[in-house]
Amino acid sequence: MTELFVNGEPRRVHADPMTPLSGVLREELHLRGTKAACGEGFCGSCTVFVDDDAVASCLVPVGLAEGRSVRTVESLADPAGALSPLQQAMKDNDAVQCGMCFPGMLMSLTALLETNPSPERRDVHEALVGNICRCTGYERIVDAALTAARAAGAAVEEDAS
Repeated sequence: MTELFVNGEPRRVHADPMTPLSGVLREELHLRGTKAACGEGFCGSCTVFVDDDAVASCLVPVGLAEGRSVRTVESLADPAGALSPLQQAMKDNDAVQCGMCFPGMLMSLTALLETNPSPERRDVHEALVGNICRCTGYERIVDAALTAARAAGAAVEEDAS
């Protein structure tokens, strides 16, 4: 048995320690937002945070996540279901198409915005290097990330006034 903290809650899973974390999240914990597309760490669709580091969960054996904090795309919206500013910006910018890459993109961009709340376009492009999208062409996604950053900055400025 492996104990994890998933989206702030303690969880026990019964999986071989070498089982990929992505599989445990999807199959045992029923957190289907984490996609498992390539299984090789190439596409980024399975990106989650382990102790605040964005990782390809298909490459992380669940045994290495023992006792650690895991955040999935399900953690981004608030408990009442309101979208995060980034999710809302993605929706408003019509940035989603098929949805396979989208959870990983959200997690990679969340990591960027948590460490760099005022990114430039090139910063967003660099943050998406490990995420493959075959549908969108990325520009609406980049625009949405920049919109979310601006909105968060405006909210901080309003709070300071």
